Amino acid sequence: MRPTHRRSLLFRLVALLLLAAAPAVACRPSAPPEAPMPDAPTSLRVENRGFADMVIYIMAPGGARQRLGIATGSSTSSFALPKTMIYRGTVRFLADPIGGQRSPISDEINIRPGDEVVLTIPPG
Repeated sequence: MRPTHRRSLLFRLVALLLLAAAPAVACRPSAPPEAPMPDAPTSLRVENRGFADMVIYIMAPGGARQRLGIATGSSTSSFALPKTMIYRGTVRFLADPIGGQRSPISDEINIRPGDEVVLTIPPG
């Protein structure tokens, strides 16, 4: 009976140590959320569901705008956003149809380095 008693005692000791260590592991603070890197690339994905090709601009507060490129009709296009426009915090996007009359402007969007913004242009 001696070997069984030792095993039982060893099992209880290990179980007690594990139970004592469990609260310390469970209460460990989680790592803080990572802040975006200031050099992280920021991008715009344009889902143009309309037929017309669109010239896409980024607009900063105060009206300054910069041309990003053309979003072809019925397709998805990606653009890198200029860092000089991102650090201002909020931006708008302008979709100017080639050969058309309307020029829809997006709502103001808060943006940070490393974000990917998706702009959907509806048909019609």
